[in-house]
Amino acid sequence: MAKCKIVVADDHVLIRQGLKKLIEENRSFEVVGEAGDGLELLDVLEQIIPDLIILDISMPQLRGIEVINEAKRICPEVKILMITMHKNEQYFLCAMSAGADGYLLKEDSDSELLNAIDVVMHGDIYISPHLAEEFSDDVIRSYREKGVFPCETLTNREIEVLKLVAEGLTSKEIAEILSISIRTVEHHRANLLKKLNLKNTADLIKHAIQNGFIHTTD
Repeated sequence: MAKCKIVVADDHVLIRQGLKKLIEENRSFEVVGEAGDGLELLDVLEQIIPDLIILDISMPQLRGIEVINEAKRICPEVKILMITMHKNEQYFLCAMSAGADGYLLKEDSDSELLNAIDVVMHGDIYISPHLAEEFSDDVIRSYREKGVFPCETLTNREIEVLKLVAEGLTSKEIAEILSISIRTVEHHRANLLKKLNLKNTADLIKHAIQNGFIHTTD
């Protein structure tokens, strides 16, 4: 039987090495590629067609969630197992609605990684034990069918503005970077507050951090 070919994408070298060591304890699994950020992963996928991608949510260049659609465009049959330290509900829902096949917390990886791979490769949805009690397979499928989440209602421009707001830039600075008017920036900020049901800039920054719109150490 052919081995399950796996690509590991995480911006921390030690974590990639640790995952690779765990994976290769099972002779049916083989790590065929590694990537340190989202863009590097897409380059790897142009050269290698894996069966599974183990993907960190918070990476530089492209967030893990942003990579999912592009990865599945390049490799339509690939399975994607998200791995993260984040227990936040919005991270989880955004990842699953974007097309992830599993969600593994890093704190569970030592004991659950091989099982998570096996579950996903058999076509089932994997959820880390610390979250499984809250979200059943039926619930996940229901979320996917409805396909409406706060993170998905934002336009590409609104996401750009959200990221820049979270980095502490003023509307004037954002306008200069995006080559749009200050009035347009303010319009996008108002839309963000309305769509995300938030009150102020501090809430926008908190939301951006919690939902992986800006890179944090993971």
